[in-house]
Amino acid sequence: MKPDRLLWRKNNKNMQLNWIFKSFDELTAKELYAILQLRNEVFVVEQNCVYQDADGKDLHSMHLCGWVAGKLAAYTRIIPPGISYTEASIGRVVTSPAYRNTGTGRKLMEESIRLTFSEFKGTRIRIGAQLYLTGFYSSLGFIQTGEEYLEDGIPHIEMILHK
Repeated sequence: MKPDRLLWRKNNKNMQLNWIFKSFDELTAKELYAILQLRNEVFVVEQNCVYQDADGKDLHSMHLCGWVAGKLAAYTRIIPPGISYTEASIGRVVTSPAYRNTGTGRKLMEESIRLTFSEFKGTRIRIGAQLYLTGFYSSLGFIQTGEEYLEDGIPHIEMILHK
């Protein structure tokens, strides 16, 4: 299933967010580099968190990228059931600092949810959400399922979404 396009305005300019949705083997070297660069910019540098980003799950996942004028604005990896959890999962959710507060993160998650349910019919979606984003994920229909836990020094909570 192809992702939808998103048209929006930023700084009084019309911007177009173009989605690509690919398996790991379909990603080009430049796309993979942009993904890793954005994940490192936000998760390692901005959040000051040293962790093993290359965890082996990328190889089995689908990758949703939102591009604006050739720059990666938003990204998630969609993990099949049985790898992170019994259910399918959406992880490494990240929006470039340049595209925050534009609705890009919400559209990213809406597309990720739609594509996850399309790819893995009959599943639920389980996520390990950073605790400060619980309200955001709740607004998308996710429900808390566990207690708070630390992952790489950052408070997280498991949440689930039923179709």
